[in-house]
Amino acid sequence: MSVKILVVDDDREIRDILHIYLRNEGYHVVEAENGVKALEMLQLEAFDLIILDIMMPHLDGISACLKIRENSGIPIIMLSAKGEDLDKITGLSTGGDDYMTKPFNPLELIARIKALLRRQNYASLAQPTNEGEICIDDLVINKDYHQVTVRGKEISLTPIEFSILELLAAHRGQVFSIDKIYQKVWKEQTPFFSENTVMVHIRNIREKIEVNPRTPQYIKTVWGVGYRIDK
Repeated sequence: MSVKILVVDDDREIRDILHIYLRNEGYHVVEAENGVKALEMLQLEAFDLIILDIMMPHLDGISACLKIRENSGIPIIMLSAKGEDLDKITGLSTGGDDYMTKPFNPLELIARIKALLRRQNYASLAQPTNEGEICIDDLVINKDYHQVTVRGKEISLTPIEFSILELLAAHRGQVFSIDKIYQKVWKEQTPFFSENTVMVHIRNIREKIEVNPRTPQYIKTVWGVGYRIDK
């Protein structure tokens, strides 16, 4: 079964370009011109990934992403003509897994799509093993089923958030710099904006798993070095 991608953008030209590139990669593409239409389609069909523009009429990408994240961890790549760090932080804070600034290279977007899908497919296709769980106090990470529970409650993480948490939990006591986290999780060289990207995802994870994100029990900051989960 082919991968189904939902492209959400009010610019028809961009939708057409993306449709061509994605179709050439063998993906099944469905289009929506705004956030309202996208939410309607998500009620009717299952998708493997969403490409979501931020600046749209009726319902913008930020609001749409927040609604999607209420009940879905589907990978989301956000697009925007705004390239400032604050805009990227906002997009990632609302649940986006990745962020690209317009104008963008379609081939780079394809590469990022493939990277996100690889992580998602690995999690969904993994077979149960005796070492499928990582338990840290009340935090349980099930690698085989891509599930996280804290104090008995299941937590919804995006694919990127899960990958970061799994990386730190699998190497307890080891400090990972922001560059190392980016290279391990995104599987690519560190771009200039990686620091804000990783920090936003760490903050999102803490808000979901910590009782008090300001004094985290699990993901600790080693100032000037990086992050770790204590042994």
